[in-house]
Amino acid sequence: MAAFPDRHRGTGGGSERLQQTEGPPGGCWRDAPEADLKPEDHQLFRDLGSACLAQGDSAQVLDFLQDERNQGFVKSMGCGFLAPLVREVVRKEESASHCQAAITHLTRMEEEKASSLGSTLAALQKQMLRLPVPYTQQQEDDDAHGLCRCCAALTAFIEPFVEEVKRKDGSGDTTTADDELKTELLKFCMRSLRDPLLQAELVPGRKSPLWLFATEIVMTLHTSIQEPLAELLLYSPLRRSMLMDGDQWDESRASLAYLLFVQLITMERFPAVFSPVFVLQCNMEHINILLSRKDESYVLKGLALYSKSLESVQDNSLPVDLLELKSFYSVPQNMRQVLTDCPIQHLRERGLQVFQLFITKLDTEAKHKFFRCMLRTSSHAGVEGYIVKNIRNQVELSIKMDNENEWFLGVEFVPLLALVLCLPRGSETDLLHGMDRIMECLNLLRYLLIRDKHLRSKSGVWSELCRMKDEYLKMLRVCISISRAYYSSEAKALREDQKLKAKEARAAARSTGLVRRITAKHQNESDMSPEVQHQVLQSALVTFDLMESLIFRIEEITKEKEKNQS
Repeated sequence: MAAFPDRHRGTGGGSERLQQTEGPPGGCWRDAPEADLKPEDHQLFRDLGSACLAQGDSAQVLDFLQDERNQGFVKSMGCGFLAPLVREVVRKEESASHCQAAITHLTRMEEEKASSLGSTLAALQKQMLRLPVPYTQQQEDDDAHGLCRCCAALTAFIEPFVEEVKRKDGSGDTTTADDELKTELLKFCMRSLRDPLLQAELVPGRKSPLWLFATEIVMTLHTSIQEPLAELLLYSPLRRSMLMDGDQWDESRASLAYLLFVQLITMERFPAVFSPVFVLQCNMEHINILLSRKDESYVLKGLALYSKSLESVQDNSLPVDLLELKSFYSVPQNMRQVLTDCPIQHLRERGLQVFQLFITKLDTEAKHKFFRCMLRTSSHAGVEGYIVKNIRNQVELSIKMDNENEWFLGVEFVPLLALVLCLPRGSETDLLHGMDRIMECLNLLRYLLIRDKHLRSKSGVWSELCRMKDEYLKMLRVCISISRAYYSSEAKALREDQKLKAKEARAAARSTGLVRRITAKHQNESDMSPEVQHQVLQSALVTFDLMESLIFRIEEITKEKEKNQS
């Protein structure tokens, strides 16, 4: 192209060659009609601009882009230079402000401003996904990987677009283009709620960089683009959920619920007309999403949101109808997995506290149904033992309050007891595996027999209890007898094996090679030392003795009660 000799001239660095594009001699980019510019012209500028950025000369790139004389060329180039600018913002702190200004300038020049902004924000956030999220306060303060700095830069970048939207809304003169700009800002906010804020460790009362970023995002949603928080959280309109992938949209809403109800960000702007039960019902979907993930930060936020949602609900008030909802079934099942499968102790401990809080909030009938459900589905002796302990507590509470309800002292108590007093595998029951449940069942039986007068007055309840008790204890005795015989024989075999090995070791002391062979053999036989094996076997036998002592006490109480009745 003879009209643009300077575009192909120069042997210096990027900044020197970029300067040459502004010099006269035979014509330059700024003098060219837009129609004469070709793709190779744009590519050459991208190469020169990238070289300038690599040399740390972002200020010159910004000057060129903002120069009024270059606007024809810059406009024709469109968003072609955004990618290297985005990479530079994420990579370097010293040039970030110049690059942000350049990005803003390019984006605002576009005729399709909303589309350009959306592409730019998506590219920036994609780059940020590569940065690890700080886990501790020290990591956040150090900001070694620059995530906090990038969040602050993003907030500054969208500010002029947010102000433009607010100004248009204030004047009442909005267009389709303004609505599209709002939509792009909404998508940006929802993406930010998911990444990085779902991974961020936010501490109430500490205004860390990520906490400030979260505040800016929620404020932008509510006050700037005027997206109703209640609608986003409680109703999730279809037109909005189509803006993102379904799972990502749901996770973003869960993050927003956490920031609102736990961190209390803009909580004062949330409508107060919704009842605590309705808010809990809506939040259960968000809680279920958070608890179903196998990530510590997700589970922590799910437990915190669950606890906060329950705290406002009156004790013994949640009706049984709520348990028909899918989320009220799924959340307890996810809680069971946290309690039994999670390797992190503080999550299990916190999970147990929230699990008990949920039980406390259920009304009597709902507790009854919830206990039946958990006994049928948990398949874990520890969880089942905890449920049986709660059943005993409900019986005791009903007696103390003189509230002889049908669910824990009447006819409806019988089918619940049938689920409690059973050994589904019969004589093959693993007593050590089911120890937690079995011990709680025996304690419940002992308590019911001591407080018999409250059950004897109920037609059919006492007779059914006695029948189930007899069948349960009979089968349990069989299981104990079989298990004790097995573990006793194992303990005896272990003692004999130890004597034999000691004898072999003494005999083999004369031969080093034989000692090595015996040692290798012993190491392959068991991962546990003989001492540990002996302790395990003795512990099992002590457990069986404890079970038998409780059975004996139950039968003793039964005889005393029968004697007093006769």
